[in-house]
Amino acid sequence: MGAGVPADETIVGTVPITDITRAPFAFRMRVYWEDTDAGGVVFYANYLKFFERARTEWLRSLGHEQESLRAQTGAVFVVTDTNVRYLRPARLDDLLSVTVRLQHAGRAQMTIVQQAWRTVAEGDATLLAEGTIRIGCVDGGTFRPQRIPTSIVDSVLPTLSTTTTAPAHTLG
Repeated sequence: MGAGVPADETIVGTVPITDITRAPFAFRMRVYWEDTDAGGVVFYANYLKFFERARTEWLRSLGHEQESLRAQTGAVFVVTDTNVRYLRPARLDDLLSVTVRLQHAGRAQMTIVQQAWRTVAEGDATLLAEGTIRIGCVDGGTFRPQRIPTSIVDSVLPTLSTTTTAPAHTLG
């Protein structure tokens, strides 16, 4: 979504691909058979998988691999709340860009806004789904809340955004 668009306003239709590539982080991926239902449309729950992959790659791009995090600090991230709006279907072979934007960071949780866009060769993109995901940091052994490790906080806070603008980082 372009600069000047309120965070709670949805764009329906196509936008120039540059509006997406300005987001804090975008992960590109292709839709495969395993992602679709019998009609060749992405099964609605798979958007949560797409969002998970993008969050994992966002953390990796900031220098944090989840298994290393668990091994070094005992910390793991768990999803505690999701809210997803489905706007248009993704189909087999579509090329998607899934964005990650940190909306809030607390001591033991983060709220992340994510969007899935269909990208096309002409340079335009269509918003397909958008969601707000809350993740908590817990001890991997007890699953009790724990503070987000300082190394994570130090790297994600500069990405904190209060508006819906875009990734400067695309992976995939």
